[in-house]
Amino acid sequence: MAYTQIMAAAVPTANKDAYLAHAKAAAALFRKHGALSVVENWGNEVPDGEMTSFPLAVKCQPDETVVIGWISWPDKATHDKAWEVMMPEMHKMGEMPFDGKRMIFGTFDVILEA
Repeated sequence: MAYTQIMAAAVPTANKDAYLAHAKAAAALFRKHGALSVVENWGNEVPDGEMTSFPLAVKCQPDETVVIGWISWPDKATHDKAWEVMMPEMHKMGEMPFDGKRMIFGTFDVILEA
Protein backbone atom coordinates (compact mmCIF):
# COMPACT_ATOMS: atom_id res chain seq x y z
CA MET A 1 0.00 0.00 0.00
CA ALA A 2 1.31 3.47 -0.88
CA TYR A 3 2.84 5.45 1.96
CA THR A 4 3.43 9.22 2.24
CA GLN A 5 5.71 11.25 4.47
CA ILE A 6 4.62 14.88 4.87
CA MET A 7 6.47 17.81 6.44
CA ALA A 8 5.99 21.51 7.06
CA ALA A 9 8.66 23.99 8.11
CA ALA A 10 9.32 27.71 8.45
CA VAL A 11 12.26 28.69 6.24
CA PRO A 12 13.95 32.09 6.37
CA THR A 13 12.76 33.76 3.17
CA ALA A 14 16.32 34.87 2.44
CA ASN A 15 17.37 31.19 2.44
CA LYS A 16 15.09 30.13 -0.42
CA ASP A 17 17.97 29.26 -2.77
CA ALA A 18 19.86 27.41 -0.03
CA TYR A 19 16.68 25.54 0.90
CA LEU A 20 16.08 24.52 -2.70
CA ALA A 21 19.66 23.26 -3.04
CA HIS A 22 19.27 21.29 0.20
CA ALA A 23 15.90 19.91 -0.95
CA LYS A 24 17.34 18.80 -4.31
CA ALA A 25 20.17 16.93 -2.57
CA ALA A 26 17.73 15.31 -0.13
CA ALA A 27 15.37 14.36 -2.97
CA ALA A 28 18.17 12.57 -4.79
CA LEU A 29 18.94 10.66 -1.61
CA PHE A 30 15.28 9.72 -1.06
CA ARG A 31 14.92 8.58 -4.67
CA LYS A 32 18.14 6.55 -4.41
CA HIS A 33 16.59 4.67 -1.50
CA GLY A 34 13.22 3.92 -3.09
CA ALA A 35 11.05 7.03 -2.93
CA LEU A 36 8.67 7.27 -5.89
CA SER A 37 8.52 11.07 -5.85
CA VAL A 38 9.51 14.09 -3.78
CA VAL A 39 7.52 17.33 -3.87
CA GLU A 40 8.50 20.65 -2.26
CA ASN A 41 6.17 23.67 -2.08
CA TRP A 42 7.15 27.26 -1.21
CA GLY A 43 4.32 29.16 0.50
CA ASN A 44 2.50 31.78 -1.52
CA GLU A 45 -0.80 32.52 0.23
CA VAL A 46 -0.59 30.89 3.64
CA PRO A 47 -2.82 32.85 6.02
CA ASP A 48 -2.32 33.09 9.76
CA GLY A 49 -5.05 31.43 11.77
CA GLU A 50 -6.51 32.24 15.14
CA MET A 51 -6.52 28.68 16.48
CA THR A 52 -4.71 26.61 13.85
CA SER A 53 -2.80 27.26 10.65
CA PHE A 54 0.43 26.31 8.93
CA PRO A 55 2.20 29.46 10.22
CA LEU A 56 1.09 28.74 13.78
CA ALA A 57 2.09 25.08 13.55
CA VAL A 58 5.69 25.91 12.61
CA LYS A 59 5.92 29.18 14.58
CA CYS A 60 6.59 31.10 11.38
CA GLN A 61 8.25 34.49 11.91
CA PRO A 62 7.64 37.58 9.71
CA ASP A 63 10.90 37.00 7.79
CA GLU A 64 10.09 33.34 7.09
CA THR A 65 7.99 31.41 4.59
CA VAL A 66 6.04 28.22 5.22
CA VAL A 67 7.24 25.29 3.13
CA ILE A 68 5.45 21.97 2.83
CA GLY A 69 6.63 18.84 1.13
CA TRP A 70 5.91 15.19 0.78
CA ILE A 71 7.67 12.02 -0.22
CA SER A 72 5.74 9.18 -1.83
CA TRP A 73 6.97 5.69 -1.02
CA PRO A 74 5.73 2.42 -2.49
CA ASP A 75 5.04 1.09 1.03
CA LYS A 76 5.91 1.49 4.71
CA ALA A 77 8.62 -1.20 4.56
CA THR A 78 10.54 0.72 1.86
CA HIS A 79 10.21 3.95 3.87
CA ASP A 80 11.41 2.33 7.09
CA LYS A 81 14.38 0.59 5.44
CA ALA A 82 15.38 3.79 3.62
CA TRP A 83 15.42 5.86 6.81
CA GLU A 84 17.55 3.24 8.56
CA VAL A 85 20.30 3.46 5.94
CA MET A 86 19.95 7.14 4.92
CA MET A 87 20.75 8.78 8.25
CA PRO A 88 24.56 8.68 7.89
CA GLU A 89 24.22 10.13 4.38
CA MET A 90 21.85 12.85 5.60
CA HIS A 91 24.33 13.95 8.27
CA LYS A 92 26.94 14.46 5.54
CA MET A 93 24.63 17.01 3.85
CA GLY A 94 25.51 19.57 6.49
CA GLU A 95 23.34 21.99 8.39
CA MET A 96 19.74 22.50 7.30
CA PRO A 97 18.93 26.04 6.06
CA PHE A 98 16.03 26.31 8.54
CA ASP A 99 15.22 25.53 12.17
CA GLY A 100 14.54 21.80 12.17
CA LYS A 101 13.12 21.99 15.71
CA ARG A 102 10.05 23.78 14.30
CA MET A 103 9.52 21.30 11.47
CA ILE A 104 6.46 19.10 11.80
CA PHE A 105 6.19 15.79 9.99
CA GLY A 106 4.39 12.51 9.92
CA THR A 107 3.76 9.47 7.77
CA PHE A 108 0.40 8.44 6.38
CA ASP A 109 -1.19 5.50 4.60
CA VAL A 110 -2.69 6.59 1.28
CA ILE A 111 -6.42 5.85 1.36
CA LEU A 112 -7.46 7.72 -1.80
CA GLU A 113 -5.56 8.83 -4.86
CA ALA A 114 -7.70 10.35 -7.60
